[in-house]
Amino acid sequence: MDYEEVLRVLRAFQDAGVEYVMIGATAMGIHGLVRGTEDVDLLVRAAKANVRRLRTALREAYPGDRSIDEIRDADLLGDYAVVRYHPPHGGYYFDFIARLGETATFESVESEMKQIKGVQVSVATPSALYRLKKDTIRAIDRRDAAALRDQFRLEDVD
Repeated sequence: MDYEEVLRVLRAFQDAGVEYVMIGATAMGIHGLVRGTEDVDLLVRAAKANVRRLRTALREAYPGDRSIDEIRDADLLGDYAVVRYHPPHGGYYFDFIARLGETATFESVESEMKQIKGVQVSVATPSALYRLKKDTIRAIDRRDAAALRDQFRLEDVD
């Protein structure tokens, strides 16, 4: 994954006012727990205006990419609520998520702002990441949860 490119996209998000919270392995990396991943998972506020700002930011980051027009309000605000965007180079992708089932939304996930090379990045807190990962069926998520628990001395409060 090209972290400089991801930061360029996140700067475009910042400039456009996109409301999001980074979750997943990329968020873990920001907290110092690095593992390989092929995507950037972002919970986005489920609002038409925010989806419009998201498309605006992506057009700034990837001028001329017509596939950005395929990110529709109806998809993110609909039943499935996830859109996968492949940048033109195809080396990795962004998952824009309006909600994770009944578990999480932009509004429900505790986040904090981190400054990375002058870019304000909204990232889920270690405890929020732990809660998102600890009870999933994917073994990699359970390993992530254990690493978060150990690194940040987290306890179950549910």
